[in-house]
Amino acid sequence: MMNRSKLITTGDKQMQINQIEIDQKVYDLYDEYCHGTMDKREFLIRSSTLVAGGLLMAQALLPRYVQAQTISFTDPRIKAKYITYPSPGGSSGQMRGYLVQPSGNGPFPVVLIIHENRGLNPYIEDVARRAAVEGFMALAPDGLFPLGGYPGNDDEGRLLQASLDQQKLRTDMLNSARYLKSLPLSNAKLGITGFCWGGSTTNYLAAEMGAEVLACAPYYGAAAATASVPKIKAQMLINYAEKDDNMNLMWPAYETALKEARVDYQAFVYPDTLHGFHNNSTPRYNPGAAQLSWDRTIALFRKYLA
Repeated sequence: MMNRSKLITTGDKQMQINQIEIDQKVYDLYDEYCHGTMDKREFLIRSSTLVAGGLLMAQALLPRYVQAQTISFTDPRIKAKYITYPSPGGSSGQMRGYLVQPSGNGPFPVVLIIHENRGLNPYIEDVARRAAVEGFMALAPDGLFPLGGYPGNDDEGRLLQASLDQQKLRTDMLNSARYLKSLPLSNAKLGITGFCWGGSTTNYLAAEMGAEVLACAPYYGAAAATASVPKIKAQMLINYAEKDDNMNLMWPAYETALKEARVDYQAFVYPDTLHGFHNNSTPRYNPGAAQLSWDRTIALFRKYLA
């Protein structure tokens, strides 16, 4: 059963300042923009004509990745590097990712961190570092590597990711998970989390990998295909935003399939949140929901991977 969580209230005033009272209609346009139905120019123009002050609201929603760094890439608690590895059947036969491990000798439980629909941006790299300081070796693959990697801005990244063969892109994520699990410093206990497109892919990999993965925590992602749900063996912790109809409308059928397949799951909808509430680089960020959902994700991984 989906739970409506009581959120941590610390940071609410800061969130309100960041959001500068952005009109919900501009948020709705931003959601369309994020999912590739318009480019940035159209988003800004339409926002400016939609409501008074719409252009300022739209500009405030664009990512500010300097704000997203919570763990420095030089933090002494971690060791981080970029690696390349084989990816047979993927977009190019090879992948690149950001590998972050705790300082120490291991072995470590391992977590795959899957990006949104725009490649490996600085926010996702920071999430990998956040996992590493909690004791996990984390790999954040860049699905855009076959096209030169994350281009440094989300607009181009979105276009590049949409241009890829989507099944091959998912194969690259599958190969990344298996590669991470096989590393010498891995304890061979794998968890997966991801956001938006990465949440959808987390659901997909939970079914595709079966018993190979022990715990999954998708964030506001499309449900796994109903026919594939009986293959899920992982412990599932499913995170939804309250104001996210595109994703939430899939939940009733997904929940029915999970129950029929006797999958062990928990699902939470976070009140007064928007799609992308975990991403602290935009005003959709909700500090209370982000922290509570992340605490639950880390607790899940500690319970089943450590």
